Parts: sequence; C-alpha cells; structure tokens
Amino acid sequence: MVKEAVTVESELISAAPGTGIADLSPAYFGLVMATGIVSLSAHMLGHRSVALALFHLNVVQYAVLWVLYGLRAWRYPQRFFGDMVAHLTGPGYFTAVAGTGILASEFLVLRENFVAGTALWMLTVVLWLCLTYAIFTAFTIRREKPTLDRGITGSWLLAVVATQAVSVSSSLIAARIGQPFRLELNLLALSMWLWGGMLYIWMMSLIFYRYAFFRMSPGDLAPPYWINMGAMAISTLAGCLLILNAPDAPLLTALLPFLKGFTVLYWATGTWWIPMLLLLGCWRYVFERHPFRYDPLYWGVVFPLGMYSACTGQLDRVMELGFLSALSHAFFWIAMAAWAIVFLGMSRSIVRSLRRGGR
Repeated sequence: MVKEAVTVESELISAAPGTGIADLSPAYFGLVMATGIVSLSAHMLGHRSVALALFHLNVVQYAVLWVLYGLRAWRYPQRFFGDMVAHLTGPGYFTAVAGTGILASEFLVLRENFVAGTALWMLTVVLWLCLTYAIFTAFTIRREKPTLDRGITGSWLLAVVATQAVSVSSSLIAARIGQPFRLELNLLALSMWLWGGMLYIWMMSLIFYRYAFFRMSPGDLAPPYWINMGAMAISTLAGCLLILNAPDAPLLTALLPFLKGFTVLYWATGTWWIPMLLLLGCWRYVFERHPFRYDPLYWGVVFPLGMYSACTGQLDRVMELGFLSALSHAFFWIAMAAWAIVFLGMSRSIVRSLRRGGR
C-alpha cells in the first residue's frame, strides 16, 4: 500500500480538475485527515495491521502534499495566497492544520513516538495561529465581500476541526508528560475545546440560516457539508480525552460534570446530522441527478465518518455505557469503504490525467 501511495501521490498535482499544480485544491490535506482518523479508529477497534498500513501511507501522503503546496506557493503565489483570502476557498487551508494534528496523534498513539508527535503538535499550533488570524482578518477587512448564500459553505467548519485537532493532540501529549507542563497542556486543550465549540455555534448559525432561507441547488451541497457532523465528532473526541485526563488534572476534575455534559451534547448533535446529510445527499444525487465524480472535497465525507466511529467508541468507554461499541464498529467499516472508494477515484483521476498528458 505504501509503494502504491508513492506512485499515486507523486502525481497528485494532476488529480484535481483543471490539471496542474496551480489548481491544487487548498483542501487537499483532507486526504491526510481522512486517512489518519480511519487509521486511529482501526487501532481503537483492534485492527492493528490496518492501522499501521494506513499510518505509513499517511506519512507519505503528508510529505508529498507539503512538497506540492510549497511548489504551488513558490510558482503561483497569487493563486496560493489569493485562495487563502477568498471566502469559498480560504477555509480549505485549515485541512493542513487538522491533518498535521491528526498525524501527530497517530505518532503518539500508534508508534508511541513522543518526539515526532510533539514536533508535529508544535507545527499544528503554529499553523493554527497563522491561518486562523490571517484568514479571518482578511475576510473582515476586504472591501468586496460575497453575499451570505455565495460566501459560506460547510468548509468554514474546518476552522472548528482544526481547533479541536489542537485540543486532541494537546490532550494526548498531556497524558504522556509530567509536570511542569501537564497542567499547561491540559489548560490549552480545554481552552481550544471550548473555543472550538463556540466557533461552531457562530458558524453553524450562519450555515443553518443559509440552509433555511436561501435557495439551494445540487451544486451548493458540496461534500464539505459533512463537516457539519465531523466538527461535532472531533469535538466529542476532544471532550472524551479531557475526561480521561481529569484524574491527573485538578482543573479538569473540578469541571468533570460540565465536560461530560457538553461531550454528550456534541455527540448528540453530530448524530442528529447524519440522517439529515443522508437525505440531502439523496436529493442531490438521486432526485437531482448531480454527477458523481472524484473531487478532493470528497475526503471531507470520509473524515467525518471515521471521526464518528472514533468518538463513539471513546464516548462508550469514558461514559461506561457499554452499548455504543456496535455503532462504532459499524461506522468504522462504512468509513473504511468510503476511504477505499474515494482513494480509488483519486487514483483513476490521476491515471486519466496522465493519459491525457501523454497524448
């Protein structure tokens, strides 16, 4: 699988519509997010070989994507930074933050590699700081702005996912480190968890308003709308890790009822979204006959499915419920199937692009 990834990912620049590195999707680190969380979910459910295979694949994907993004920034700076400050494409760059945080979590959980995990966590924090304030400052001060129905999509919630990825990786490091930094890391994880929840409320209010009061076309319901659920799923996972850290952190112990209550709230909200998103998907593809072809944005569907499996399993564990394990296993296999389908679609897209280029 890793050898195949080297071949496939080395030509990743041709996978997006409009062949060329200039057209590389700002959201392509969703590939790393999706592969990483399916790997972590496989580990949680005891599928060790699958988890390690996907982990090694993800390391390759992550390295290749950074090379491609660096080349795009160097060769096409106007396109690269122009996408960053555009309302529809800017939030896609938050996949780099979330992907880095999830890869950090993989190193910590799957390999017990504290050095690599900590280095990637530091990079996650730096990317979060730079992108959060650069993107939202640009959105605020730019003179020409789109209307709400043309300027906001589910991809905006990637900012929430990125924030919660910082919380998750901070909690994992806090659980593996002693004083004097354990308290500070738990406070950082708690603060990011709270901020991510607040950010979701702000953004989801606008997205729901757009749903209910503006006309929707099939093209408007792009795959990133699944982040509506995925943002709540990773918030649930972050809450579960804070609960697990509570015995060694007096601050978290004092807030334990609050942590448990809001963690269940996040999980329930994410669960509510699943039937809604399935119905909207049926409307888009079955009734409106919207074409189904590979797009990098489809990794934004795989990630929420894998994250829901992971967070449900962790919720079952920390709340000692005992009856959510089957749901976690079911969503793991759904996520695994979705990952395989989208990966195949990406591979076929690359092959077709290579054939066109060879003519």
